[in-house]
Amino acid sequence: MRKVYTHIDQIVGPVVTLKANNIAYGELARIRLGDGNETYAQVIKLRGDEVTLQVFAGSKGISTGDEVEFLGRQVQLKFSADDLLGRTFNGVGEPVDGRPALQDCEDVDIGGPSFNPARRIIPSQMIQTGIPMIDMFNTLVKSQKLPIFSVAGEPYNELLARIALQAEADVIVLGGMGLKYDDYLFFQRQLVPSKDRTILFVHTAADPVVECMMVPDMALAAAEKYATDGKDVLVLLTDMTAYADAMKEVAVAMEQIPANRGYPGDLYSQLAARYEKAVDIQGSGSITLLAVTTMPGDDVTHPVPDNTGYITEGQFYLKGGVIDPFGSLSRLKQLVNKKTREDHAPLMNAMIRLYDASRKVRQQQSMGFSISSFDQAVLAYGADFEARMMDLKVNLLLDEQLDMGWKILAEHFTPAQTMLPGKLIESYWPKGD
Repeated sequence: MRKVYTHIDQIVGPVVTLKANNIAYGELARIRLGDGNETYAQVIKLRGDEVTLQVFAGSKGISTGDEVEFLGRQVQLKFSADDLLGRTFNGVGEPVDGRPALQDCEDVDIGGPSFNPARRIIPSQMIQTGIPMIDMFNTLVKSQKLPIFSVAGEPYNELLARIALQAEADVIVLGGMGLKYDDYLFFQRQLVPSKDRTILFVHTAADPVVECMMVPDMALAAAEKYATDGKDVLVLLTDMTAYADAMKEVAVAMEQIPANRGYPGDLYSQLAARYEKAVDIQGSGSITLLAVTTMPGDDVTHPVPDNTGYITEGQFYLKGGVIDPFGSLSRLKQLVNKKTREDHAPLMNAMIRLYDASRKVRQQQSMGFSISSFDQAVLAYGADFEARMMDLKVNLLLDEQLDMGWKILAEHFTPAQTMLPGKLIESYWPKGD
């Protein structure tokens, strides 16, 4: 039997408090407003008979005499494997693409525990994205969890859209948090070619803050259902700092004691609960997670990127419009690089070593030092490397990227100058150079 209460004790921002008994944490509630409209809320705190709810659409229009009905269940995603594809939803799973709501669907609880560790497989398969700075130099591995560290103004949403269009995955689930409306429309336009495998859960900056906190759980609940059905799913989230800021705003309304820079004390646990959904399931599918994390002031010690670094398996660092080869690290790439092509790891190391040399020579030249003919070759190589390998517009398969790498080396150096093994040079050095 559903419980109905007719008195709200306190309303602060998107948070309301009332007295109620036998209520479960995370339970969904329906609030009937005085004008006859309805809105929904979720239990986020229990203290004796005092129940705190966060209202999805904000508390505007709610009065202390409104009726609160507890529904005896958590927030749920309406799931249909075929009908979800190509659709766009808000943070609470309601359609925002002008099409009808899903009918005759399975109701799936969101925010559940991570997958059973006994059913997990050690990551061992590469996911190709067509982007050389990922595939060749910091390989993305199936079931990996990686943040994309960046700052406001960098093309991280454009990068996510590229990955969504080009990555090897059966299903792409994109969750947008705090998006500008222009970014929302950008994703809508860019993902049209892949709409038969793409689902969007979107929270814009104009939407209620509480919906922002629901987006990752909605996206990951959908991903988990597809993965258990044998699909390889790639989840793309942007921006986890907006998610953390929403948590902070709700925590302030609840008068929680703030931790580092005002964020709630459970920030690490909340982030980890989402990232740990990444999994390769024995005998079934997988979930791979890429999440943009913007760093205010490019400060990696900010609580959100700082906590994220302890959870994830490396990071992509987007700086100056490119993925920085020195700030980025995929800690799982060694699990797959030896299985791709025999020259992958040696060629990657040689090209990065020479590019690092080019940066040092460029610095010496700017300080007025004289440079040798080899230094000039290194400088030319560095410019070529940036244009043909680091440019995010480049779209090549891994074998084409490796062949391009050999071609670039051959245009600027002799085989001996690369210090690559003779066996590999005999097999892959471009003929005629």
